[in-house]
Amino acid sequence: MISVAIVDAQTPGNVGTIARAMKNFGLTDLKLVDPPELDPEGEAYGFAGQAREDILPNADEVTFDHLVENYHTVACTATTNEDARKHVRYPFSTPAELAADLERIETDTVVVFGRERVGLTNDELARMDEICSIPASADYPVLNLGQAATIVLYELRSLTVADTQHPDAIERADEQAIEGLYDQFDDFLDAIGHPEEKHDKANRLFRRVLGRAHPTGREVRTLRGLVRKAAMHSRD
Repeated sequence: MISVAIVDAQTPGNVGTIARAMKNFGLTDLKLVDPPELDPEGEAYGFAGQAREDILPNADEVTFDHLVENYHTVACTATTNEDARKHVRYPFSTPAELAADLERIETDTVVVFGRERVGLTNDELARMDEICSIPASADYPVLNLGQAATIVLYELRSLTVADTQHPDAIERADEQAIEGLYDQFDDFLDAIGHPEEKHDKANRLFRRVLGRAHPTGREVRTLRGLVRKAAMHSRD
């Protein structure tokens, strides 16, 4: 199970924003360390969207020690150090790398976000099991707390969301239909008088384009109809 913790948030709206991102990406368990007052009529609930109905009111107020003692902890920080001799902020993973790593293990994990202005302290980071950082521009790597959480939780969606509004995979047309399209394209080259010595190159380019596109059955049928009509008109 993956939980989310926010340490010492200063702005109730950011707590609501993170709760909403949790709802978007299939997480339900929110832990709050030293939270601000979360007024049901205030901005936290106003920013939470549908998360105001379950995630936010069911959030647990816990201590930092509780997170360390009961979870595999992942600290999220914008500022890192690529010097391997300094282990507080190094090594670190990107959110995508974190998702791939967590996919291999079965343990209760909490992703921990810090304060809006200063994030997590070095002492807090030293107690975390892993460090995660978003690879942003070196000129301005610090993200808003709500934005950072949304990016990290988005990358974890493969572990937390069973169904999305997007299909899992493209329903690629069957190979016979695609090969038929390649044959028709070759006929089309004949019909428009494309030089014979250039047929192989044109066919190869067309095959490469379609190979990367992974067309659906409907797309292939439509293309075959268009190529057939174009060839007929060229011969007329």
